[in-house]
Amino acid sequence: MVAMLVLLGLVVLAMVLAISIYNGLVTKRNSYKNAFSQIDVQLKRRHDLIPNLVETAKGYLKHERETLEAVVAARNGASAAARTAAANPGDPQAMAALSGAEGALTGVLTRFLALAEAYPDLKANTNMMALQEELSSTENRIAFARQAYNDAVMTYNNARETFPGVLLAGGFQAATLFEIQAPAEREPVQVKF
Repeated sequence: MVAMLVLLGLVVLAMVLAISIYNGLVTKRNSYKNAFSQIDVQLKRRHDLIPNLVETAKGYLKHERETLEAVVAARNGASAAARTAAANPGDPQAMAALSGAEGALTGVLTRFLALAEAYPDLKANTNMMALQEELSSTENRIAFARQAYNDAVMTYNNARETFPGVLLAGGFQAATLFEIQAPAEREPVQVKF
């Protein structure tokens, strides 16, 4: 009788532990997905600011059409990649595509802002100055959101790869970090007045 109670107690303890581990994995997976949604919000903000920057600069940079078109094309590519990644945050292919598209966008934005520096009237335009400040602020927000996302992914991956979580993590796919791929993206966007 005592042995039966001990055995029943161990089974109940094992079930409680398994449920706790499973619930912890679900919570951590939801946490990294929520962290990605914060990145998504900031990327959308960035993507929404870019057309305003381009429109403000168009009058001043009429003969720099190639640069303006490159900015718009890179923005559209990054926006599409962000939608794909938002549908499945943590997916390796989606995260790689997003990272590459955002790297390309950062590269053309850097070129665009450097070009804008060459035009004193544009540089002094209050709309342009306000938009550049918003873009700079958004870049900082994206960096913080990426850090929070990568922290959540690390916590989730650690939970699914360490014992005893690894015993129950069969249905939980590894999440991918949002890493910087393009060397140009490692350089911060510089806004100078």
